[in-house]
Amino acid sequence: MRRTLCAWTGLVLCGLGLCNLGLCNLGLCSLGLCSLALAHSAPALPDSAIARPSQQFGLPFAGAPGVNTWLLGQGYGNTTGAYRQRRSTYGNLQGVHAGLDFSAACGTPVRAIGDGTVAEIDGPHGSLPHNLVIDHAGNLSSLYGHLLKRATLRIGQTVKRGEVVGLSGDSQLTCISAPHLHLELRDASHQRFFNPVPYIGADWSSLALVGSFGRGYEYDLSAPRRWQTPGSQPEVRRGGALLNEFRRPWPPAPGGSR
Repeated sequence: MRRTLCAWTGLVLCGLGLCNLGLCNLGLCSLGLCSLALAHSAPALPDSAIARPSQQFGLPFAGAPGVNTWLLGQGYGNTTGAYRQRRSTYGNLQGVHAGLDFSAACGTPVRAIGDGTVAEIDGPHGSLPHNLVIDHAGNLSSLYGHLLKRATLRIGQTVKRGEVVGLSGDSQLTCISAPHLHLELRDASHQRFFNPVPYIGADWSSLALVGSFGRGYEYDLSAPRRWQTPGSQPEVRRGGALLNEFRRPWPPAPGGSR
């Protein structure tokens, strides 16, 4: 599937005039240009091509959660934090936090959530300073963001569930301000973003009770039960319309949303 998409992307890049630069004869995938375009241009895969959730993955950290190990910092979906920035930071992701944030000290070993193949290292996916993408069976891809250092793996390398693939870092580069791992689960085209909760076997009810995630989800008082549990959050499509332009939001965004 990835090879087919890569060939298609190569045609797009050549159509943009990159052949004049001699790039189309150099092996686009080996240069990482295929992945660059894939992340923004490939068509979304249909439901029939994507594995359904069955708790087939594990958590990205070893050991039990706790104040000295790791905690759930922000959930996937309609969080209060995402709502406040739905038109800016999360505007291209339908206003939704499209991953899970796990609070952990810088340098905490990050583990692959499932068997797979390393697809991208520091690809065009944000989540600075470093990110990693692993492809899994069923046309699913996991992204590990805000890594402390560039992953020492190789593109195409096979990894096993639970294998250390990186070190957790800080989105603000201080290891004091916001140390955490950002974990996403996408389709292989990187156009669809799925709620990882039903895919990952864990006690999510307990995890959601501890840590800074106590702030929870944004309410629309016109439909107050919608998107209020970890497992009920919506799928996201890259570039789609905002999902959370609520008529009666609660809590109100301090100073207005942006």
